[in-house]
Amino acid sequence: MNNTLTAINGLRVGHWTSADNTSGCTAILCPKDGCVASGYALGGAPATRESALLAPEKTVERIHGVLLSGGSAFGLAAASGVMRYLEEQGHGFETRAGNVPIVPAACIYDLEVSRPESRPDETSGYLAAQAASDGPVQTGRIGAGAGASAGAYLGFEQASPSGLGSATVTFEGGTIAALSVANPAGDIYDPDTHTLIAGQGLKAEHIAPLLLGYKPQENTTLVVVATDIALTKAQAHALTMSAHIGIAHVTRPSHTIFDGDMAFVLSTGTGPSLPLGPLCVLVQDVVAKAIVQGARAAQPH
Repeated sequence: MNNTLTAINGLRVGHWTSADNTSGCTAILCPKDGCVASGYALGGAPATRESALLAPEKTVERIHGVLLSGGSAFGLAAASGVMRYLEEQGHGFETRAGNVPIVPAACIYDLEVSRPESRPDETSGYLAAQAASDGPVQTGRIGAGAGASAGAYLGFEQASPSGLGSATVTFEGGTIAALSVANPAGDIYDPDTHTLIAGQGLKAEHIAPLLLGYKPQENTTLVVVATDIALTKAQAHALTMSAHIGIAHVTRPSHTIFDGDMAFVLSTGTGPSLPLGPLCVLVQDVVAKAIVQGARAAQPH
């Protein structure tokens, strides 16, 4: 059974991981006609590309892929490789000069654990897109999650491994899935048992004084929520906030000024039409499950 993002019919996911397994990128490819999509960044340090067009008032409603990457802002270059691959496949908005694929991107900061030669670039993005399939998504320390960590408030040298995770829920004939790359300054907890999965496990009153002298390091959680439930762009944008709440359910602290958390919401529109109320709850749940799954998959066995 496929309990990952590719449970949404028409989506494909591929990874590229550096040779030293310290960084990488992950390409999420939409069906040829694209997905209705929106996105929203919270936290003080986002590294994004094409995020402005995801705002609900912008005229572009459909995108053709999403690129998640390590390498901080350097990793944004990998989106050009995904665009090049999609252009070769004939995907994108038709213009008189040819197709233009729309591929928003967001990156985590993994420069403390990776080397300059490990940073994802345009070729990395192309290879991730080329590797994309509709099979279950491989999770853990792979692709954009290869260099992810949690609990960096004591310094990256003491942070715990985190990674890329995915989960699904079903409701009234529709499917909602999430793919996450958790690289927070805070810790990751199981929301049901409140047990620590990745990080240091300090209480808020002990973390707060540490941040008085915290260096301006970047820590980021990236989330892609996808569904076959029909959504308008405005509805997708409303659900991005639910995705951020899902991050907060399992990350303590979350959305600090050191984090650049980004949530994307995509809809293929091939499933039922449902009210937003229950979807808000389910998006929170599936995002939390994806983050926990990825953190668990990243732990040494």
